[in-house]
Amino acid sequence: MPVSWKKTQDLVAYVNARLLDPASGLDEPGGVLTDGEEIVDFGPSLHSGSVPDGVRSVDCGGHCLCPGLVDMRVQLRDPGEDHKGTLISTGQAATAGGVTSLVCLPNTNPVIDDMSIVEFIARRARMLGLAKVYPYGAITKGLEGGQLAEMGLLAESGAVAFTDGKKSIADAQIMRRALAYSSIFPLLIVEHAEEPTLGGGSMNAGETATRMGLSGIPREAEIIMVERDIRLVEMTGGRLHFAHISTSGAVEVIRAAKARGLPITCDTAPPYFALNEMEVLDYRTFAKLSPPLRSETDRLAIIEGLKDGTIDAIASDHSPQDEDTKRLPFPQAAFGGVGLETLLPVSLSLVQNGDMELLDVLKLITSAPADLMGLSAGRLEKSAAADLMVFDPENIWKVDANSLRSIAKNSPFDERPVQGRVLRTVVDGRTVFEDGD
Repeated sequence: MPVSWKKTQDLVAYVNARLLDPASGLDEPGGVLTDGEEIVDFGPSLHSGSVPDGVRSVDCGGHCLCPGLVDMRVQLRDPGEDHKGTLISTGQAATAGGVTSLVCLPNTNPVIDDMSIVEFIARRARMLGLAKVYPYGAITKGLEGGQLAEMGLLAESGAVAFTDGKKSIADAQIMRRALAYSSIFPLLIVEHAEEPTLGGGSMNAGETATRMGLSGIPREAEIIMVERDIRLVEMTGGRLHFAHISTSGAVEVIRAAKARGLPITCDTAPPYFALNEMEVLDYRTFAKLSPPLRSETDRLAIIEGLKDGTIDAIASDHSPQDEDTKRLPFPQAAFGGVGLETLLPVSLSLVQNGDMELLDVLKLITSAPADLMGLSAGRLEKSAAADLMVFDPENIWKVDANSLRSIAKNSPFDERPVQGRVLRTVVDGRTVFEDGD
């Protein structure tokens, strides 16, 4: 094979694997050779019989070996709310879920609207050596929606995109300026699409909410904001990304905008293609999410959007909440659910249900989000970082929220049977998670 085996001190060969690279379409038996932090070779020629003495070998047991997952929407809660989550607990949950790179929202305390906070979070994450953490910068100071943050300085300090996290930009003029300004760098503006004057409810508006006596959030709140922001993209030429799309109407509008050639992208999260509003029938607050779980018609439309490429990526939308804020009457309970450790198996349900092919699903959680965020991650390439995941797509298990590595346990998938288990996660050539540890 083309690799020189003379230097053996830092070489590790991952062999006997089903090698998957969604970016290139690779799916065949083979392996990966790493040297320290880098990939130096991969492919079908790398197998157990070709590894000489002195090179450490990791037998993948015939399981799938692919790039580590890239999660473009994670709430750290650290600094400021470390009783809900810390950099350590988030990193441990991420690597247990096969996530080697994640992008964190700016709604920490203090808010990531200052270059020192960007640098602080990135430096602490590097010191921990778990999943790589890339911060979003805030669009507006304090996430208050009134004055633009210093987006240029944030970009220079390492912010990979801009968002106000769980808040929409209510002021159209502010959003217009943000889109125009961001095009200078150029970096994405990421919008939580919800018209705030139509918000304020507890779950999806409709018959189910009425029967339960709960105030509803109409699906039009998402659709109206998507339509407004697309018009602003037409005015400015800025790049816009819609986060965690949940309605059929939003999918239709975004599909039409893409057909017109506008620089619009979007993602969704596993709850919106795997669950619907029936999950809250018992006033189950673990299923209280933002945006709320929608109707079965909306869920099926999200799957269609993933299948035809309207939806560009899947993100975990990891949003840890503590027990005190979740075990309340439904209207008072906090929104959000943890998702790092269930990102892979719930996404694989799209394969198991016959909706999509394995490589197509994996692309949505590897190279596609990496490309959106401008990260050199999510693909197998020589000289690329050795960020890898080994998983068994056939392993069936039941989600147990109490066993999750997150400090917070608020999973909407608690007690749900899933299929697909991460066996090993490698970051910069180091094994940072191994199943059974």
